[in-house]
Amino acid sequence: MEKKIIISNLSMVYTGPEEDDGSGLGVLSGVSFEVYDNEFVSLLGPSGCGKSTLLRLIAGLEQDYEGEILLCGENPRHKRIPVCYMLQKDCLMPWRTMLSNVLLPIEIRKGDLEKACEEIKPLIQEFGLQGFENYKPRQLSGGMRQRAALLRTYLMDGEVMLLDEPFAALDEITRMQMQDWLISVWEKHRKTVLFVTHDIDEAIFLSDRVLVMSGRPGTVTGSVQIDFGRPRVRDMILAPRFSEYKKEILDLLGRTKADL
Repeated sequence: MEKKIIISNLSMVYTGPEEDDGSGLGVLSGVSFEVYDNEFVSLLGPSGCGKSTLLRLIAGLEQDYEGEILLCGENPRHKRIPVCYMLQKDCLMPWRTMLSNVLLPIEIRKGDLEKACEEIKPLIQEFGLQGFENYKPRQLSGGMRQRAALLRTYLMDGEVMLLDEPFAALDEITRMQMQDWLISVWEKHRKTVLFVTHDIDEAIFLSDRVLVMSGRPGTVTGSVQIDFGRPRVRDMILAPRFSEYKKEILDLLGRTKADL
């Protein structure tokens, strides 16, 4: 199976202000892992361990690092490699309609907007946005805004999707609905996904594999293969195996029963 992302001994230090001792802040240290074609992999770790920084490096938005990154066989330091990248916030432009927000990637690459409007109609329906094409972001629910942002991300150039806690700001019920929806869409379209989360249940439910990171400077302390079949169903969270995966991940995080 083709390796879409290869990270080898990646380290990064943020340079501190002039008044400090000059040592800087170690963010990542010796990170190594691979993500395969059409695989859904979650990055799980404590706040500040470098998960979001890692996504920015893979996307080519930062280049001050040591080690090697290969994305679809290319080095983002030397060549721009398109990726589908979504931040925690939906970042919809408030003056645009939902549809014009979604079509922004087509507009940026100077594509045929009229043709794109016709071609994405099935996706608008699949993403649960039909009938809301002309609504402004303020008129949409939180879940609908996130679905619009994910559809916009999906329409970006690139075989790899980098999703940085896309459901973190949602309430628990909406979050579960979005998880169910995302996994159903992904199981149909199957892009390679690297998904950042703090939520252990979310990581297990969505992923083929969970990579666990340590505190700062972050490094990968372990990998947990999730062997539940697909399509995923909510009943799996009640299965004994789900609890076993959760315990394995908690052990890698250095958690104890007293922390629960």
